[in-house]
Amino acid sequence: MSTRASLIDDTLLDPAARKQQIDRLCHEADELGMASVCVNPVHVPHAVALLSQSSTLVCTVIDFPFGASSPHSKAAQTRIAIEDGADEVDMVVNIGAVKDHDWEAVEADINGVVTSAPEHTVKVILETGLLDDEEIRAACKCAERAGAKYVKTSTGYLGEGATVHAVSIMNDAVGGRLGIKASGGIRTPQQMDAMIQAGATRIGASAGRKLLGRGDRA
Repeated sequence: MSTRASLIDDTLLDPAARKQQIDRLCHEADELGMASVCVNPVHVPHAVALLSQSSTLVCTVIDFPFGASSPHSKAAQTRIAIEDGADEVDMVVNIGAVKDHDWEAVEADINGVVTSAPEHTVKVILETGLLDDEEIRAACKCAERAGAKYVKTSTGYLGEGATVHAVSIMNDAVGGRLGIKASGGIRTPQQMDAMIQAGATRIGASAGRKLLGRGDRA
């Protein structure tokens, strides 16, 4: 198993993804020893079955990619994902509340998901490309107070995706107390290295195989 591979969440969040593609993703992640596969909630039961004998975890997304549902809805989505067997959940924060600087609402939004998955890893997607530095720092603090295990840069659907600058700001804000997942537009080993050097402890990428120098996914 590659130590480098164990930092990667091998990701397939295309809404049109087919079962055969999920099969390939899970086989790839297991073969290469990746941290997890990250799939849409509808694919969680199938991925769980495929990886039942693997150390590779199953991660899914909550309220992806907009994060604009109510906290009650996000909590319900989380409970269903956990019942379906997900090991980790990546939730999209209420971006509007972050831009409003309504930190009480942001923290409550995150805490609803954390409370619904008390024994599981929750990663909070901040969509850093839409935030200024102080908003990134404050959102990281909300995630920490709410009990999340990671903060994550981006969905890959909005804004500019992961940047070294954003990861550095997040690293400064959480000071090693939370993990940092860089995700969104990471397609080369050099980009992955730069994110890790800036403080990322997990990498989310649809080009996971390529990041290991193995070429594109078959």
